[in-house]
Amino acid sequence: MVDAASFKGRDIISMRDFNREELDFILDKATEVQPLAEKGSDLLKGKILATLFFEPSTRTRLSFESAMLRLGGGVLGFAEPKVSSVAKGETLTDTIKVVESYADVIAMRHPSEDAAVVAAEAASIPVINGGSGPWEHPTQALLDLHTMRAAKGGIDGLTIALVGDLLYGRTVHSLAVALRNYDVKVYFVSPPELRMRKDVIDDVKGRLDYVETGDLKAILPKLDILYATRVQKERFSDPADYEKVKDAFRIDRAFLAGAKKDLVVMHPLPRVTEIATDVDDTPHAWYFRQARHGIYVRMALLGLVLGAL
Repeated sequence: MVDAASFKGRDIISMRDFNREELDFILDKATEVQPLAEKGSDLLKGKILATLFFEPSTRTRLSFESAMLRLGGGVLGFAEPKVSSVAKGETLTDTIKVVESYADVIAMRHPSEDAAVVAAEAASIPVINGGSGPWEHPTQALLDLHTMRAAKGGIDGLTIALVGDLLYGRTVHSLAVALRNYDVKVYFVSPPELRMRKDVIDDVKGRLDYVETGDLKAILPKLDILYATRVQKERFSDPADYEKVKDAFRIDRAFLAGAKKDLVVMHPLPRVTEIATDVDDTPHAWYFRQARHGIYVRMALLGLVLGAL
């Protein structure tokens, strides 16, 4: 049986580490703490979160900080590796061993795929993966699931399309792995060059009802959730390759005329050209509300790993 005690001191590194019961427990706790996001709490008074962001971030870093502050805790850290001793040659392991003397929990983003694993092995305090290169972004997957629950009343039975950069997009990697725990139909929609990476396919095969396709328009009428992603320009070694695929999909109001009236459009943000601004004021647009759910989920995770919930 899953209970709060099973999360105390636990690292949050990969969606591969969680089963259905654990995911539902976290999502329930996120709903439970929602009122605290409005009125504030002293639940984590005296605790300190270190945010170590070696890659750019707006939503993830600020929502972690907002979550900690709303629970009465404190925050320290950096959002640019040039201001840390990494610029002097310090190893990630040494950075983590120093920071754990100053904080009770670490939220980290890093361009290397294995960085979160390395940090968790080095640290004696909980480490939460805020994005590890193109590998995974587990807290984003949790807030995505929480958003789906809020929009649709549940997750089982949904037909979902993950659209765009499925090769380099860490958000869809974590979300696909998380969705293997639910009774859903998933379409992986991408150009051939950006198909879902093999390790994710291997992990969901036999546990997730999925179809790979490049034709979003054909499946649009079937969808309950359209989860769009930007093409990750920073992951391409050749700019010419990026130019070929950057506009593979463009979702605008006219395109959505063929969708269900209650279709929910999600996006982890930032968007570039994949969702037009004329979608923003339609009932389909959930991506800005989706960002708000990041506060609830991260409040729940901080409270759980620090043993306060």
